[in-house]
Amino acid sequence: MKQNLEIFNLDEKLQDILDAALSLTIPESRQHLLKLATNDGRDTFEVAYEVDGKGLVQEATVVSCQNGVAVNYNESYMRRREPDCMFIGDSKPTDKNNYKDRFGTDFDSIRNETFEWLKQEDLIMMPFVSGDEKQGGDESLIVAPKNAAFFVAGLADLQGFIPYDEIRSGFTPKVVIYLAPTFRHTHFDGKQVVVHNRLDDVHEVFSFNLYPGPSAKKGIYGVLLTIGEREKWLTAHASSVKAVTNSGSEIVIMHEGASGGGKSEMIEQIHREDNGDILLAYDESTDQRVTLKLDDIASLNPVTDDMALCHPSIQKGKKLVISDAESGWFLRFNHITEYGTSPEHEKLTIHPPEPLIFLNMQGVPGGRILIWDHTYDEPGVRCPNPRVIMPRHFMKNVVNDPVEVEVRSFGVRMPKATREVPTYGVAGMLHVLPPALAWIWRLVSPRGHANPSIVETQGMSSEGVGSYWPFATGKRVTHANLLLDQIRNTPETRYVLIPNQNIGTYEIGFMGEWLDREYLARRGNGQFAQEELVEARCKTFGYALKEFEINGFKVPIELLQTELQEGLGIEAYDKGAEILTNFFKKELKQFLSPELEESGRKIIEAYLNDQPLSVFEKLL
Repeated sequence: MKQNLEIFNLDEKLQDILDAALSLTIPESRQHLLKLATNDGRDTFEVAYEVDGKGLVQEATVVSCQNGVAVNYNESYMRRREPDCMFIGDSKPTDKNNYKDRFGTDFDSIRNETFEWLKQEDLIMMPFVSGDEKQGGDESLIVAPKNAAFFVAGLADLQGFIPYDEIRSGFTPKVVIYLAPTFRHTHFDGKQVVVHNRLDDVHEVFSFNLYPGPSAKKGIYGVLLTIGEREKWLTAHASSVKAVTNSGSEIVIMHEGASGGGKSEMIEQIHREDNGDILLAYDESTDQRVTLKLDDIASLNPVTDDMALCHPSIQKGKKLVISDAESGWFLRFNHITEYGTSPEHEKLTIHPPEPLIFLNMQGVPGGRILIWDHTYDEPGVRCPNPRVIMPRHFMKNVVNDPVEVEVRSFGVRMPKATREVPTYGVAGMLHVLPPALAWIWRLVSPRGHANPSIVETQGMSSEGVGSYWPFATGKRVTHANLLLDQIRNTPETRYVLIPNQNIGTYEIGFMGEWLDREYLARRGNGQFAQEELVEARCKTFGYALKEFEINGFKVPIELLQTELQEGLGIEAYDKGAEILTNFFKKELKQFLSPELEESGRKIIEAYLNDQPLSVFEKLL
């Protein structure tokens, strides 16, 4: 039975789809959505479609468990985001891959084919708001085959949704997601493809695959970035946290970076050894372990996990002000491989307030999904991208109001660097950046080493401007200028660089990031006196710390200035620095277009011409 559509103000194409569909369901509650996800409460439900030339193709399995549903994709390729899966279907200005240029046909023909395919399905349609309703979010819809209700439920947790009996009359969608999983096989050689079609009255997102990362998650991010391009504001790719020490000192840190750069980890408590010690770093070649005890840790008040709205309606003063763009968080738990690693997350996911949606984790009907039981891509190889979609109001001490940011940190995954194998992994544990260099880092946004969130790429690559470029629909230089304006207009917000995974010869994981957060919280701001700093040997890293002491523990100097490491040395350090510098120069040249602000041009030219750090201090 079809529900009343008169309360919606729909365009003719969408109205035709809904009128012709075999059935239409508009969810009434979150519980209703979760029931639909398992096809009315089945223990195990196979999400499958008839595909021309292939017969019945099974895409995923949904298992009903006590603490939620476990969703597992049949293909390991579908378990993480394809980094270059976005295409633009319209003719508006863009630096992104145009659909016609890539596939040889106008997008209108595939758009119409998608509409015809949807007309032959049982459908689910869910209203929601893209972004924060208080900061001008847009009324939105998703239209999907009913058997993909797990995807719709995931979007509901990520962006919120409006139950059927709460939809206001005259609801006019400015954003519509169309989900058509079979087109991945019939049109795109099995690849993940998401097409943004920016019409004058509505922003359409066509998701031709069932992994929510590129569409339900980052597709909506692309919508917000498109709105910001038009209205001259940004949604930062960032987690953020208010860290409060027992002495009352507090700081708000916003942590940016490419996927895998430590955003979710910034709002996670420090992991400990079985004896309570903290293993800061380990050098396998010498079997050297750097450990410390730290009982007096800051309490964490999460603000954002991945998308931070920097809307003009909340900006005030000379610090950046942010609020969360999401209603739920897409938490990755690849680093949790056994019981006891992260007790707060284990408790929250094993006994959640309401059932959760788990991706790429093992589930047994009627059992409990455990966040360290990851799906295996192949025997002995865990999926690197196990996820939980966590409604933000389930999180403890979450901050709902806008906050001022004291420190913007930038995270990057670093490979191990040694004397024998020099790499760009030569950053120290914490670097202080002048604003001009902070802008440079956000233009290049290195994707970094062994990224767990996306399909693997070879060698060093760039996530692109803002670290959100894979999700943006417009032009790079537009975002470069917006970022420059944002940094210029918030001079009291400071900038640091935080590497993870490796520091020279030492394995560090995210422990350096967690200890940096504790250190900054004790200081209460990101300001450093000049006598506390020394120019990093690699100019791109800005300043290194002369000393890092926390609760009487002094971090070894070779973790702050890696050229002092016996297993690395100056010669190998310089080779790694050259790799990084050459990569930055290659990536920065593309921004030197006539549309770039003159002050931005001067910064890039100074970098290309190897100007000293003192020049960057004066440029912005």
